[in-house]
Amino acid sequence: MKYLNLLVIAIIISSCCSTKQVAQTSSKDIAKVEKTKPQDDSKKLIEIKEVPTPKEDMADVEIEETIQEKEESKPQPEITKAPKTVFFNHSSFNNLLQKHVTVQGNVNYKNLRTDTKALRNYIAALGENMPTNSWTKEAKLAYWINAYNSMTIDLILRNYPVKSIKDIKDPWKQRLWKLGEKWYNLDEIEHQIIRKMGEPRIHFALVCAAKSCPKLYNKAFTAQTLEDDLSKLTREFLADESKNNISQNNLRLSKIFKWFTKDFKQNGSLIDFLNQYSNVTISEKAPKSFKDYNWDLND
Repeated sequence: MKYLNLLVIAIIISSCCSTKQVAQTSSKDIAKVEKTKPQDDSKKLIEIKEVPTPKEDMADVEIEETIQEKEESKPQPEITKAPKTVFFNHSSFNNLLQKHVTVQGNVNYKNLRTDTKALRNYIAALGENMPTNSWTKEAKLAYWINAYNSMTIDLILRNYPVKSIKDIKDPWKQRLWKLGEKWYNLDEIEHQIIRKMGEPRIHFALVCAAKSCPKLYNKAFTAQTLEDDLSKLTREFLADESKNNISQNNLRLSKIFKWFTKDFKQNGSLIDFLNQYSNVTISEKAPKSFKDYNWDLND
């Protein structure tokens, strides 16, 4: 019995020790698990957001912004427009006009005869360089106006001395000048080519070598200056009292306005056209008459 009691006591003691060990082991395992648990990601994000930008990075940003501001404040270089294309060089004719024609349009035909070769060389150059579809309207007009005026001068030189262009037989019908493969006369150039281009101001640029005609411009026409030159010559012609007498309520006009009245009515009445270039505002009711035409040579 004594031995039986001792055995029971030993079993109880052993059981208590095992329970203690299991408890200790469980505590250690729980601690390990707690240590290996992943941390809350949201906390990490909050911590990252709250990290201030380093001063070095802020300095770089400020420097870049300053450089950009300076670049933007620099004056930008001007864009140079490309010059208009020169379709034909009229400088040789320009030189002749400057040499032999006054600002008033008087032509020194006697002296011009010494430069007949230069004039005909210019006309020959026109014949070798006729306008194409690629030319602008201004370039074509400048070409044909210069052609007409240079040929008119050549016609006078061929018949000089002469008192009037009308003393020459069929002055506007003679086919004396070859352009390309064709022989031209003055009538064809004026009425079949130039007038059909729809620019009424050409009547103050084309010259018929007479005193009542518009003055011979002492410069060759070019595409670059054509617009300004045509307006200038139109104003000068209207203001010239030897050719026109214009007031608000009365008109004594050059016969050019009678002969070519249709050309001046393309965008309104004749008065509408005149008012664009006249020094006075003309009444629509102003009566008009036409002055006698002086065909004496413009020398």
